[in-house]
Amino acid sequence: MQLLRGAVRSYAWGSRTSLAQLQGRSVPSEHPEAEIWLGAHPADPAHLVSDEGTRSLLRAIDADPDGELGPDIAKQYGSRLPFLLKLLAAGEPLSLQAHPSSAQAQEGFAREDAARVPIDSPVRNYRDRSHKPELIVALTEFHALAGFRSPGPTVEFIDSLGVEALSGYRSLLAEQPDDAGLRTVFTSWITLPGPALDTLLPLVAEGCIRYLSTTAHQDGGRFVAEARTLLELGESYPGDAGVLAALLLNRVTLTPGQGLYLNAGNLHAYLSGTGVEIMANSDNVLRGGLTPKHVDVPELLRVLDFRPADVDVLEPVVDFGEAPPLYETPAPEFALSRSVLKDGSSVELVRRGPRIVLCTSGRVELSCGASVSILEQGAAMWVSASDPAVTVHARWGEAEVFDATVGSMRPHS
Repeated sequence: MQLLRGAVRSYAWGSRTSLAQLQGRSVPSEHPEAEIWLGAHPADPAHLVSDEGTRSLLRAIDADPDGELGPDIAKQYGSRLPFLLKLLAAGEPLSLQAHPSSAQAQEGFAREDAARVPIDSPVRNYRDRSHKPELIVALTEFHALAGFRSPGPTVEFIDSLGVEALSGYRSLLAEQPDDAGLRTVFTSWITLPGPALDTLLPLVAEGCIRYLSTTAHQDGGRFVAEARTLLELGESYPGDAGVLAALLLNRVTLTPGQGLYLNAGNLHAYLSGTGVEIMANSDNVLRGGLTPKHVDVPELLRVLDFRPADVDVLEPVVDFGEAPPLYETPAPEFALSRSVLKDGSSVELVRRGPRIVLCTSGRVELSCGASVSILEQGAAMWVSASDPAVTVHARWGEAEVFDATVGSMRPHS
């Protein structure tokens, strides 16, 4: 069991306060801090901290995969930690994006390799052969766009805006309220030329303003959050087709402790808030807008899942024994549990590592065999497969702790 120091990632959409405050550092930070990576991703691995100094978790696993991961996990995942845990803070909206399935990632990686696209090229879509399912759990109120909304409510939203220039798209969705209709409208919008966007987007903004000032009072404010989001995105990304695409997506608000699972093909964008994110250890992203970065429209259309669906907000559940409440997902690479401990209480983390234990509120004591360590708020601990089982004790008031493990290691009742 060793203290794990995460790698801070600075992106323009990050926050100068959220992650620094969480870890008890001075505020504001020098640069916007978007993510803290807690894992062994080759692009930015976390580091193990000991009295002898620091060591990359990636190098530690490379040197002893059986000891750090366990023989079964090392064999199954090619001596790689299969998940990446993050602290994430969105001060501004992230790009509109989706992730490929395993088959799509393997095919896309091989295709770009054959075309000799450099692995670090800004136009490279596939940087590895893995899919990237992910789960975000809110630490603060968290806002996102996720998945295509059922066309019925979208038609009603368009009607409420009263924008004549959207009438053709509205009719298409009304006449074809399925994934094919959504694909046609999305494709039309994402491929609109610049001059057409420069004409249409201001009309949509005017419709949102009109709705918020008048119509919202008549329909009980049904689409207030959606209209405000479109206005905010339009201000941040003028002339961006992703603003129109957002009109088609579910608008989601998570309260602290609630989670959102995103499978392959789900078009999404985090809007604001702080959370704990866990994903397969991949960096494959297909962007659809709300970004100055590369947008490969044909490849995006290849991976998107246009089937309309409501969003399932996840609550952690206890599905075996006395183990911590777990967020149930189908991802084999990871499992995430959350424990809110009262002063004086404790919880045993079932089975051995590899695992990362993250304290997000208060402070806790971790006992691992004869080893005892204190984990402060915002800090994380690496527990290898060779370490004994871990017990978390709350000795200084209430605390919140997340436990990240490999999905295949979950006990079954």
